[in-house]
Amino acid sequence: MGRARIGVIGAGPGGLTNAMILAHRGFDVTVFEQKDVVGGRNAPLRLGEYTFDTGPTFLMMTFVLEQVFRLAGHEVADHLDLIRLDPLYRLKVGGVELFPSPDVAKTREQVREHFPGNEVGVDRFMKAEAARFDRLMPCLQRDYGSLLAYLSPIFLRALPRMSLGRSVFGNLGRYFSDDDLKLCFAFQSKYLGMSPWKCPAFFTMLSYIEHSFGIDHVRGGLNRISEAMAQVFLQEGGTLRLGTRVERLLLDGQRTTGVLLADGTEEPFDRVVINADFGHAMGSLVPHGVLRKYPPEKLKRWKLSCSTFMLYLGVKRTYPQHPHHNIIFADDYRRNVEEITERMTLSEEPSFYVQNASLTDPTLAPEGCSAIYVLVPCPNQRSGIDWLAESERYADKVLGMVEERAGFAGLRDAIEVKKVLTPDNWQRDYAVYDGATFNLAHTMGQVLFFRPHNRFQEIRNCYLVGGGTHPGSGLPTIYESGRISADLICRDFGVPVPKPSAT
Repeated sequence: MGRARIGVIGAGPGGLTNAMILAHRGFDVTVFEQKDVVGGRNAPLRLGEYTFDTGPTFLMMTFVLEQVFRLAGHEVADHLDLIRLDPLYRLKVGGVELFPSPDVAKTREQVREHFPGNEVGVDRFMKAEAARFDRLMPCLQRDYGSLLAYLSPIFLRALPRMSLGRSVFGNLGRYFSDDDLKLCFAFQSKYLGMSPWKCPAFFTMLSYIEHSFGIDHVRGGLNRISEAMAQVFLQEGGTLRLGTRVERLLLDGQRTTGVLLADGTEEPFDRVVINADFGHAMGSLVPHGVLRKYPPEKLKRWKLSCSTFMLYLGVKRTYPQHPHHNIIFADDYRRNVEEITERMTLSEEPSFYVQNASLTDPTLAPEGCSAIYVLVPCPNQRSGIDWLAESERYADKVLGMVEERAGFAGLRDAIEVKKVLTPDNWQRDYAVYDGATFNLAHTMGQVLFFRPHNRFQEIRNCYLVGGGTHPGSGLPTIYESGRISADLICRDFGVPVPKPSAT
């Protein structure tokens, strides 16, 4: 094979997954990261003695993480300390608090207590969604560079399980009669930045995955995953260049030959992998006039996910009465979702999420203190909201809701350090296209073949990884995007590729 040279733009989870696998398989791989730390939205955020995850805080489908580490010749357990969570989370909806568990019997009993008559639906849900997962997971592990992929036996076996034309919320009506209970199994649509009334029904399996395989925390925060991937990459002989910005792709017609760095240096590569946010990359890394399918003016017509309003709080007290993950639903959840995704207005009574990670992981804050992470789904930048004017007011409002609705009493008086991130910050400071934190929406017209391909169809020798390509946003699927693109590159050079395992 020789030492084919691979350049990876961005040291986010997808880029690092791709890079460590390719380095292990003998390629000469260089990763360029413009920041001085790896991880992208999975990087650590440090305020004094407090450590937070910038973005993802749920680690689900841990088996995917284990698989990609093994493909790079390593074991997750040698690099990361995983902690299984029980309960999975606290859900507060309609005056009821539910604490779902990876022990399905415990969850079933809580459903019987709070939603009598619906408990029989728990077993139906687990059985039917297990069958869906078994058929669909292999579909998410292959590329869709051609429409012929829809004729493959893998896809044809999965097709009857896709519930085409049905939404997640509608699909849950097969199992449960109570709307509040349906929300407890539907809120995972927010992981994709979508409404459960619009999100395709096959994503119901996200809730099943949590209940079946559990949710993990990584000691030190989920940011440790990217740091561990970078360590593996370096151990496998890769080159990591932090603080190095790629200005644009070098092109010979419609074929990339390498990258141009911000300092004017040209770096030649046989293949280039883009891990930058997809929309941002199309407008900044590719010279004007090259793209036909994805030029900036056409991207404006693509459907995007919602954004998030974030609070990172170093607090001089603890909250042992509340679990690691806390999800508080708006009283009128559907209205809240419509305000975010359709009306594009700022909800004054929103749903929100609070991570109380110090309960599980005391390394994140000084003794007797807590690293509190608050996320409020909100419209992306297409809303036109003036976040410079709204940020301080909305932050104070959210803090009040965390105290009163989530039960984190005395929070405001105990804050030692605080940082706020708005959709404007996501766009400006993290190069997230239109501040859409979860990337392109996962509508039927923007998934599988109709999502940007892992082997980028507009520029030869160019590959995509991350939430903006197949299989989509969320850490496990981003890892899969890195693996899929690595496998495609290996096939280009005749390097054997093992078949992925579904679990």
